Amino acid sequence: MALSDFYASHVYYHTRLVLHNRDSVEDVVVAAGAALDLINNVKVQAIIGPQSSTQANFVTELGDKAQVPIISFSATSPSLGNSYFIRIAQNDTSQVKVISAIIQAFGWSEAVPISVDDEFGKGVIPYLTTALQAVGARIPYWVVIPSMATDKQIDAELDELMKMPTRVFIVHMLPSLGSRLFSRANAMGMMEKGFAWIVTNDMTSFFSSSNYSVIDNMQGVLGLKTYVPNTEQLENFRGRWQRKFQQDNPTLLNIKLDVFGLWAYDAAWALATAVEKVQSTNFSSRKMNISGSSTGLERLEISQSGPELVRELSATRFTGLSGDFSLINGQLQSSTFQVVNVNDNGERGVGYWTPQKGLVRNLNSKNTSRYATSNASLGTIIWPGDTTSIPQGWQIPMSGIKLKVLVPVKNSFKEFVNVSYDHSTNTSNATGYCIDVFKAVIESLPYPVPYEFYPFENSHHQRAGTYNDLLDQVFLGNYDAAVGDITIRANRSLYVDFTLPYTESGISMIVPIKDKSDAKSTWVFLKPLTWDLWVAIGCFFIFIGFVVWVLEHRINKDFRGPPLHQIGTSFWFSFSTMVFAQRERVRTNLARFVVIVWCFVVLILTQSYTASFSSILTVQQLQPVITDVNMLLKNGDNVGYQAGSFIYWILKETGFQEANLWTYESPEELNELLQNGNEKHGISAAFDETPYMKLFLAIYCSKYTMVEPTFKADGFAFVFQKGSILTRDVSRAITSVHEGTEMEKIENKWFKNKATCSDSSTTSSSNSLTLSLDSFRGLFIVAGVASSLALLICAAMFFHEHRRTLRSFDPEASFWSRIRVLLRLYDQRDPNWDTYNGRQLQGSVHGIIGADEPSPSTNSPPRPSSTDTESHIVIEELGTPPADTELGDLNELNPNGQATQEIENALESTSQREERSIIH
Repeated sequence: MALSDFYASHVYYHTRLVLHNRDSVEDVVVAAGAALDLINNVKVQAIIGPQSSTQANFVTELGDKAQVPIISFSATSPSLGNSYFIRIAQNDTSQVKVISAIIQAFGWSEAVPISVDDEFGKGVIPYLTTALQAVGARIPYWVVIPSMATDKQIDAELDELMKMPTRVFIVHMLPSLGSRLFSRANAMGMMEKGFAWIVTNDMTSFFSSSNYSVIDNMQGVLGLKTYVPNTEQLENFRGRWQRKFQQDNPTLLNIKLDVFGLWAYDAAWALATAVEKVQSTNFSSRKMNISGSSTGLERLEISQSGPELVRELSATRFTGLSGDFSLINGQLQSSTFQVVNVNDNGERGVGYWTPQKGLVRNLNSKNTSRYATSNASLGTIIWPGDTTSIPQGWQIPMSGIKLKVLVPVKNSFKEFVNVSYDHSTNTSNATGYCIDVFKAVIESLPYPVPYEFYPFENSHHQRAGTYNDLLDQVFLGNYDAAVGDITIRANRSLYVDFTLPYTESGISMIVPIKDKSDAKSTWVFLKPLTWDLWVAIGCFFIFIGFVVWVLEHRINKDFRGPPLHQIGTSFWFSFSTMVFAQRERVRTNLARFVVIVWCFVVLILTQSYTASFSSILTVQQLQPVITDVNMLLKNGDNVGYQAGSFIYWILKETGFQEANLWTYESPEELNELLQNGNEKHGISAAFDETPYMKLFLAIYCSKYTMVEPTFKADGFAFVFQKGSILTRDVSRAITSVHEGTEMEKIENKWFKNKATCSDSSTTSSSNSLTLSLDSFRGLFIVAGVASSLALLICAAMFFHEHRRTLRSFDPEASFWSRIRVLLRLYDQRDPNWDTYNGRQLQGSVHGIIGADEPSPSTNSPPRPSSTDTESHIVIEELGTPPADTELGDLNELNPNGQATQEIENALESTSQREERSIIH
């Protein structure tokens, strides 16, 4: 039909293809013989066929020697190929990308391929393995079934699969064997809920022609199918082909044209096109010269046009029934695949896969930004068992098989793992923190996992070896898992799989502690403040004294006098503010403002100092004796490690000598070694994993402390066989248990009651009790700004008051001469202040006299008032009248107000003498 259509549309072509048919009867030898006959006797220029990959494996070798192109539209094995093999079909490797995308989309970690035992079945497995590994999945087992296998052989293979946990199967075989496989799988209950089956293109293309019984056995199966765009030309050809096939085969019903028929049609068109292009080439052949051969190959004809015909085939481009036709490296390129789901009486499309977009629901989807690998990109899938629930991909076989879990036997730190033996019942029981965590994790899984603990012990119920020996048992397959205080190590992960850690990571160092309290120090009173804060306080005391002296010197006699007296008074006034015992009174408002701010600062400083000093004297400061591993190495000190621990090798690599490494079996023994110390055949420090050290400190927290992790470790984890499908689910369950309250309950059960100290963190550094300058920087800024502002205001007032003097300076006078004049002016007593205070005093005395006049209505003497008292004090300070003069006597001296005049005269005479002051 292809050649008839081709030459009907290309009537002007000068060449014509003539078909010479041979039947291989599905036999490799017959196919090879037929090919040899066509080459030698018929002298064909090309061979279309053979159909199977096994036949093509032999025929392509003949074609390569005879330089005759072998064109196949159905041999899809990737192992086939030479320069004269043309594959007008898709390589099976194009399907592995689709399969891996489906495996990734549904989150399956394992899949078992089931293939036929021939070139077709075996060729794709290496590529499938690589593709699955790229998405985090693996192939734990590979089932190979002979092409002529009996039902009994198929049942035996399926029975082995039932004993395994994997429930995802990839079937890659021809429909004749595949239909029998699914028939037996359905009979054995492997088409029920929980199973997932994926079939490749060779079987999916057969669905349209399969009878009801075959489809019924494959309910819920996912299939890959080469997508062929539906065109008007294709529909017309399908109708013509269907009518012709029924005429030639009236007894065969419901047979439909599949993609392999379309590729055969396009192969004929491609060959006819290539032959026309090489029409001028010599189509003759010559015999092969093989001397001394009796195989019949010495008569093999070598085509003269073969090389040119291969080049033209590779360059041919056209639009065929199967889509765009183009060959790269002698084969069709990967195209779009359709994902179908077998339901009811046939198949149902649920999505597509393209090399660019990945899994998509529709080909016209606008999501082109990324490669999709989500099952949400597919339509609803009805899985085996008539359910839409996605199969988990694996399950523990329910045939009475339990997970064999190996548990270490320990002589110390039994809080983590403890194996007890009951001699009366001859049974063992595993308990401990690690065991309870494992039980909680298994219970949190969404499916049941039966298990049984087996102690790693010898005939005497003693430890049978090291932890590495225990892991070897899991690696060898004697046990499925191991549970205990087993640390994740890089060398161990080469042989077994670890889950996520369920404890803290790190290796810590335990050292004795001693009291380094500063209360016994001679200079302990200096400890509350840092040296820079002490310096800042001292500088500010001097600065405040200077500021107050500047503000008070011209008006306050307490800040006048000889220079040493003034310096001493200023320092005395400033430093006495620490205890608020300053005797001198300040007169100016600026000085009062500065003193108020400074007293506030001093109050904060003293209160803070008192609190810090009290803490230093009362808090016990326990410090580790040694904090550095290098110090241990330098001193050659002995160190300890738990017997049988991998930490021994870490310490050896660090540089510790064999003679300095001591082992301990229990917390009590470790305590004794640390108490003896290096001098008494003990140890100076101990190294172990953080969980052990925390348990030890819970008991002996008052004697030892834990230094930060010195070496890296990944914590305790559960162990499974390499590639176990349980590893990922258990790791996820560990995270779930950690986020809940169950882990805290388990920790309290095994560790909280072991604590004999209320707080295991006994180390307190004196540095944390010391106050620094940073804590009071704001206060000092406030005091400095206030004092500086007061100085600026005082200077402005002084310059304003003596502005005439400043203007009268001799222009030729030097700068320092002017400074000396200003300093002399500032050193003089301020007469305005004396006049101001004198007027204030005068007003006070007038008030006293007026208030003390006797009442005309009574002869009783006047009573002294509060005003009387204040005026009396002022007069007393002036020296006139004497201190014992009563206010009544003052009225008697001059009732007409003569006393006022006398006081004014006294004030004027007083202002002329610098040594006397009006106000104290």
